[in-house]
Amino acid sequence: MTLAEVLPAARQLSAPEKLRLIRILAEDLDMVEDISPLEPFKTYDLPTPYDSFGAGAVLMEALEQSKLNQS
Repeated sequence: MTLAEVLPAARQLSAPEKLRLIRILAEDLDMVEDISPLEPFKTYDLPTPYDSFGAGAVLMEALEQSKLNQS
């Protein structure tokens, strides 16, 4: 069965049924040994806004600008 065949039926599910389907599929993927591109027990560095004070300043400036433009 292809994704094109399954997708229309999946879209007709109710929200709780879609969530249950997501959980079931995630559990199935968790059992698979070879999921690319992630490798088990490997650490991946992800950029976050924590300790990024320059980004906070830019966001505050943009917020203040939007307030001025609305006035």
